[in-house]
Amino acid sequence: DLSGVDFYGADLSGADFRDANLTDTNLKHAKLAGADLRRANLTHANLTDADLTGAKLSGADLRGADLTGVDLSGVYFSGANLQEINLANIDLSGADFYGVDLSEANLRGADFRGANLQGANLFDVNLSGARFDRSTNLSGAKLYYANLDGANLSGANLQGADFFRANFQSANLYGADIRYTDLRGAKFHGANLQDANLSGANLEGANLSGANLRDAYLEGTNLTSSHLQGANLSGANLQGAKLLFANLSGANIQNAILEGADLFSAKLHDANLQGADLYGAKLEGADLEHANLKDANLRGANLQGANIQNAILEGADLIGASLIGAKR
Repeated sequence: DLSGVDFYGADLSGADFRDANLTDTNLKHAKLAGADLRRANLTHANLTDADLTGAKLSGADLRGADLTGVDLSGVYFSGANLQEINLANIDLSGADFYGVDLSEANLRGADFRGANLQGANLFDVNLSGARFDRSTNLSGAKLYYANLDGANLSGANLQGADFFRANFQSANLYGADIRYTDLRGAKFHGANLQDANLSGANLEGANLSGANLRDAYLEGTNLTSSHLQGANLSGANLQGAKLLFANLSGANIQNAILEGADLFSAKLHDANLQGADLYGAKLEGADLEHANLKDANLRGANLQGANIQNAILEGADLIGASLIGAKR
């Protein structure tokens, strides 16, 4: 039992701490290069500025431990418990967190480029300002209620992850793979989602007001009751998307593809839909007052009961469209 022992600055390189009890130990500035810490109990241990190069931490319990200033790049954490751990501003590039529990951890400003977070539990973690890249794997990870404010997720693989009510405000998700992801109630205010692939994702009730979704892929995406006020959706592919009761007022949807999209009772007043493809779209009860539909393709669209008062329809193709009960 080594709990509470003061190892400040000690040279413990290559030491065997397998299954050891190191609870509340002071390992600040300790040299632990190549140490074997598999299945060790390191809860609330102070590992500030320790050298863990090549250390083995699989199965270790690091709940509440402080690893501030530690270089953990390439470290293997498989099976470790990292709940409530402090890894703020740590280099975690290339680290393996497959299936690891990082719930409620402080990961602010951490570098996850090339890291494997597949299937990891990141419930309620702080990832504000964290960095990711195309080689970061977050597929299947659980990030509900996670804070990713200002995080750089450009090109990251987020496919199939659970981001229920996560915060992506001002985050960079340019070109990210977000297919079939649970994003219900997530916040994307001011986020950059240009060229991102959100096909099949569930964004019901999400806040995307002011977000940049230019040229994004949203085929079959569920955007029911979502908030897209002032969002940029120009050139986006929303074919077959569900936008029932969505608020798109003032949004830029110019030249977007909305073929077969369901916009039942959607708010589109003052929206720019110039040149948009709305072939066969469902717009029953939609509010299109003052909307710009110049040169839009509305062939076969259902506009029954829609409000198109003061809408610009110059050059719009309305062949086969249903306007029964529409307010003009």
